[in-house]
Amino acid sequence: MPKLKVSGLHCQPLLDIASYARNGPGRRDRLTPAELTLINRTVRRTPEVMVKVLPKDSNNLTSVARHLNYIGRYGELSLETDEGDHIQGKNAGQQLLRDWDLDLDESRRDLELAAAVGRAPKLVHKVMLSMPPGTAPEGVLVAARNFAREEFALKHRYALVVHTDEPHPHVHLIVKAVSEQCSRLNISKATLREWRREFARHLREQGIAANATERAVRGEARSQKSDGIYRATLRGDSMHTRSRVETVASELLDGKLQVESGKSRLLKTRSEVDDGWRATSGILVRQGETALAAGVTRFVQEMKPARTEKEMLAHELLQRTPDLYIGSPRRTR
Repeated sequence: MPKLKVSGLHCQPLLDIASYARNGPGRRDRLTPAELTLINRTVRRTPEVMVKVLPKDSNNLTSVARHLNYIGRYGELSLETDEGDHIQGKNAGQQLLRDWDLDLDESRRDLELAAAVGRAPKLVHKVMLSMPPGTAPEGVLVAARNFAREEFALKHRYALVVHTDEPHPHVHLIVKAVSEQCSRLNISKATLREWRREFARHLREQGIAANATERAVRGEARSQKSDGIYRATLRGDSMHTRSRVETVASELLDGKLQVESGKSRLLKTRSEVDDGWRATSGILVRQGETALAAGVTRFVQEMKPARTEKEMLAHELLQRTPDLYIGSPRRTR
């Protein structure tokens, strides 16, 4: 089965700030209008889009149907398909499985796997498109609909639904992994970067301020979490986060906050980003964009310190609990 190749994608970040500080023949002396616009959005802290691919339970019919029924809230919400139909009901997931002939895809895949070794390929891709709290859900839905149409229409079957029961409006987009032309969609980091860029563009077309840049460029270093942990953390009931907080609190009380292995890499990345922003400011000044250059300087000055996840948790604990001091004796009940 041929694999779908997404054209025009590169492994470079959407805003490769660090590259602006590099010496050599490729060193930049001017920024394009598109780069100026993107830098302006970034330093003004325009809300960032999130495009996340959910990793689990996508390679068997039962789990796919279960997920489709879940995002349809078991009949409360309708699933909008690529053909403009609205499917609603407790068994909407099973109906889509039949419409998309996923049973045939599963049988064909299992035959191919009989002569191969490895994990079963996905039957669908589960994508979540999200914006920060306060964003108009209707605009997010329209942007997601337009994004899906441009990316997958007449190629991959898909269905989507918007959820508004959490502070951040988000759209669940389910895409059939094998296209109507029997090409398999494989999602790389470059694919996700392009999808973020395109989703942000569609949001802006709906009048919603939206940006798409890398976390490091903005001075953020939150580690990636599984969807279950991510969503539970947003609700405030993540057992994983609670366990991490308890561990950090214990280490703080003992005066022995353990340094995480990624600290040196984090500091190296931040140094490269700082150098890149300073070089960008210099390019802007030479280009006559003095106001934007001043905005870049303020943006860098306001960046939070480069902290690992454990250090961020420790900082938050000490901010919220004034009587918790590093090395203070443990309290007894």
